[in-house]
Order: sequence, then C-alpha cells, then structure tokens
Amino acid sequence: MSAPSPSPTPAPSSPSSKNTPTRFVPVHGVNFAYRQHGSDDGVPLILVNHLAAVLDNWDPRVVDGLADRRRVITYDNRGVGASGGTTPDTVEAMARDTVQFIRALGYDRVDLLGLSMGGFVAQVIAAQEPDLVRKLILAGTGPAGGTGIDKVTGITVKDMLRGVLTFKDPKHYLFFTRTAGGRRAAHAFLNRLKERTDDRDKAISVSSFRAQLKAIRRWGTQPPADLSRIHQPALVANGESDRMVPSVNSVDLAARLPQGELVPLYPDAGHGGIFQYHEAFVARALEFLAAPPVPVS
Repeated sequence: MSAPSPSPTPAPSSPSSKNTPTRFVPVHGVNFAYRQHGSDDGVPLILVNHLAAVLDNWDPRVVDGLADRRRVITYDNRGVGASGGTTPDTVEAMARDTVQFIRALGYDRVDLLGLSMGGFVAQVIAAQEPDLVRKLILAGTGPAGGTGIDKVTGITVKDMLRGVLTFKDPKHYLFFTRTAGGRRAAHAFLNRLKERTDDRDKAISVSSFRAQLKAIRRWGTQPPADLSRIHQPALVANGESDRMVPSVNSVDLAARLPQGELVPLYPDAGHGGIFQYHEAFVARALEFLAAPPVPVS
C-alpha cells in the first residue's frame, strides 16, 4: 500500500468547530466544559485530549471531518481550561473523571479517541469500563511503561524553551518533523487552530500542566501494562518520527491489543501525525467506527 500524501487544508464546512458553543455540565459539583459537534444521533465519539491541551487545541479538520458523520464531543477534564476543580496527577484519576463526565451527559455507550496523554486515559477507561466503551482509537500514544514515555517532561520543557528562543509555538518542535514538509504542516496546523475567534477556551494553568506532567511520568515508569484486558476493537495511529511518545509504542500497542489494528505510520510525521494527515486519518477513523465489531472468542 502506498503512503498517504499530506492532507490539503480545505475551507471548513458545516458543522464547523469555529462556532460550536461551549457548554457546561455539573460533575459531582464541578462544572466540566465541553462542545458537541455533529448530529444528535448514534454512539457519541468522545475526544480525550493531549498534554496541556484545551478545547481549542483539537485540529478543526479532524473535529469537523469526524462530526460530518458522527456525534463528536470534545471536553476539558477536571481543572483544565474552563472546567472547574483541581487537575489530578494520575492517569487513573483522569480516567475516573472522564467516566463521570460521560455519565453526567447521560451516555452509557461511547467510542473514544485518545491522543497522547488522552490515549493513556482512554486505555484505562476501556480496561476498567468495558461495557461503556464500544471502540477505541489511540493516536500518538503508548502503553503504561512504554519506551521513552518517562522522558516526556524533559523533551517538553526543552522544546518549550526552544520555542521561546525562536519565537515559535513549541508544537513546531513537539508535534512535527523539522523537514521542509514537517515545517509546512506545522504552520498549516497552527493557523487552523486560530480559525475560531469567539468564545475561545482558557489556557491551561501552570499548576494543571505540572499535574499532567507528573501523571505522564508515573504512567511511563509503571510496570508494562496488561493490554489483554482491553477487548474492544482498537485502531492505532501515529507518525513515523514521534519524539514525544516514540512511534515504537504505537507498533507495540497494536500488536498487544487483542483487537488492535495499526494504521501504517504516517511518513515524515511526528506526534501530530493525525493532524498533518488529517484527511487520511478522518477517512480511516470513520471507516473503522462504522464497521461492525467482531466478537472476541
């Protein structure tokens, strides 16, 4: 199979993440911020975000592309962005909060798309709440104890300083390769994140960012996870040159999950591979989500 070409950047279509309103739902006395995109029908697809990310950090092309055929919900977990409360410093606590958020919305069956740290959270939910999760998409992520995950803090801090020195968003370095193609993809992605101009989310606080880094380090230093507990169909995607969560973790996940399937690693792409190849990723994700689940004997 030939490698997909980098995605073009078409103009947003309806529904558009540019104007989807921010809503709030109380979860045990704490308001969680979220946005619902797409139709009101079908199994909802919950998007679980990456380190330091808020509602406005999801690529509009990914959100709108998925929402063209699915009900898609993005949210800020506890203490992040516009959500209240204090951010947990363990992945397991983040997973519990996400389950409570999903149930507060009235859902008892969902699909999950977890990116990076969100993929850690999604794995815990799928293992601990098997009746809640129908299907799982894991992007730019890895299992507990995975190769190099304990080094995320050092890489992140280094590239944040690099961004300050070069007057660039750190995502240039953290999410994309430094080739000509990677640099073009980074500029295009960051420009897309600016398309929403009204009702933008609050940036993550320093204390919440530190709590998330602590949670990621704990995840990376845990004993290797028992992935045999995750029986849901799982689609795994990443770029071939992920510096934050090394791409070998994606290969490992797909091989060890009972129903894991690896999307061929996106060429000349890093941690933000699903954003760089958003058109190919959305098409494959929708195909995966629409296929009938195969029972595991």
